[in-house]
Amino acid sequence: MNIDGGAIAILLVTFFSLTVLGTHVAFAMISAAILTTMYLGFPLLTVMQNLINGINGFAFLAIPFFILAGQIMSSGGISERLVQLSNALVGWMRGGLALVNILASMFFGGISGSATADTASLGSILIPMMKKNGYDGDFSTTVTMASSVQGLLVPPSHNMVIFALAAGGVSIGRLFMGGLVPGIFLGIALMVFSYVMAVIRQYPKGDHFALRELIVALRRSILGLGTIFIVVIGVVTGVFTATESAAIAVIYAFIVTFFIYREIPLREFWTILGSTMKTLSMVLILIAAAGAFGWCIAFLRIPTLLAQGILGFTSSKVVALLIINVILLVLGTMMGMASIIVIMTPILLPIVMQLGMDPVQFGVIMILNCGIGLLTPPVGGVLFVGSAVSGIKVEYLSKAMLPFYAVMFAVLMCITFIPGITMFLPNLLMP
Repeated sequence: MNIDGGAIAILLVTFFSLTVLGTHVAFAMISAAILTTMYLGFPLLTVMQNLINGINGFAFLAIPFFILAGQIMSSGGISERLVQLSNALVGWMRGGLALVNILASMFFGGISGSATADTASLGSILIPMMKKNGYDGDFSTTVTMASSVQGLLVPPSHNMVIFALAAGGVSIGRLFMGGLVPGIFLGIALMVFSYVMAVIRQYPKGDHFALRELIVALRRSILGLGTIFIVVIGVVTGVFTATESAAIAVIYAFIVTFFIYREIPLREFWTILGSTMKTLSMVLILIAAAGAFGWCIAFLRIPTLLAQGILGFTSSKVVALLIINVILLVLGTMMGMASIIVIMTPILLPIVMQLGMDPVQFGVIMILNCGIGLLTPPVGGVLFVGSAVSGIKVEYLSKAMLPFYAVMFAVLMCITFIPGITMFLPNLLMP
């Protein structure tokens, strides 16, 4: 195999140099692809063709629809309803508000698919409430931030769609099913840890369990949760594709938010649409840039070289998977989630498949790694949102997050080395 070391050096040095200098990741990828293409002697039209091919597909329509549906539901009063439902379910326990926070994040994240939106929306409600009831401010904030990662795993998640497309056509339905159990598993692990902390610190209990309150809360929130059921059931049963389910979810969310809940006026739809377009533009330019950058990576056989390097370094599958997780965790401290997915999926997926891992399991592993990255400095978006909502400095929150990092890393290891956690539902429902 002929290796063009000069082209590889130009591609990687240009990309990482521009990234370190603060250039947006998408423009760093495009610039690196242009310089590498010129060095290889190919026409620049090659770059443009791969930019277009990067986003030229019917499945890509699922991304804007899922983002828009999440934006509508997260703006329309669903947060308070989910908090009420979670409080009725677990608020009566020791440290009940912490458990409410985690459960509400599981529900809300499944609707919004965004850890940042989860932290901003639920955090503005629950962090002041927890502090008022005697919880420490740093604990109130860190449990909010850590639990927000569940929304990246629980379907529907537009990040799963991005991974499916970056991986070259992995079933979105199987990815949705693959993320469900790990998302719940992460929530349970965080609940157990929070309960232990509540007992140690003597955080208060809530009111006694009341079936009447649970029924009332369920009735108020069931329409909001309907978005999840529409997408998941529709995709799993094959009634419609992921793109079609996302479009239906937008229509459903629009009707529920503006004509049933009616907590925000219809004119706010244009603000929501503008916010969606801003998010979508960042996501799509990343995916387009990754098309050109990924072509260079594939042409230069970088995945093969990396695979040979990792597998040549160790013959142990356990060590190889640990190395891959460390790579993703380190990148998560420096880059955004979508950037890591579109850049690293074509590189690492062939390696894990050689190790016998299903692409669905790797997708869940990558999403969780990126989710942990959202909580870590220096560029962790959720970390900065939590700081803004709580008023606590980032450096204090980073220190307070340490035990939560440990819990989430333990969950990550379980998902990495116990395939059944991820693959049970996809193999059962969508074999």
